[in-house]
Amino acid sequence: MREVQASDAKTHLPQLLDDVERGETIVITRHGRAIARLVPEADRRQEEIDAAIEAIKALRTRTGKIAADDLLATRHEGHKY
Repeated sequence: MREVQASDAKTHLPQLLDDVERGETIVITRHGRAIARLVPEADRRQEEIDAAIEAIKALRTRTGKIAADDLLATRHEGHKY
């Protein structure tokens, strides 16, 4: 959760709204006291979560199952030690 002064919120409202749309919660303060909170719309956020879950399920259907050992072995591929 990020805090933003009211004067900065007024100046940067479009960017703040973009950040909230991406899921961030922003507290607007005046003289160090919280006066408002910008939070993502719950229904919209749930739609994005549902879409992501469906995309993951579709990917799993296309790629098939992978063994845990194979998955763990690939996590360091391309790393230089």
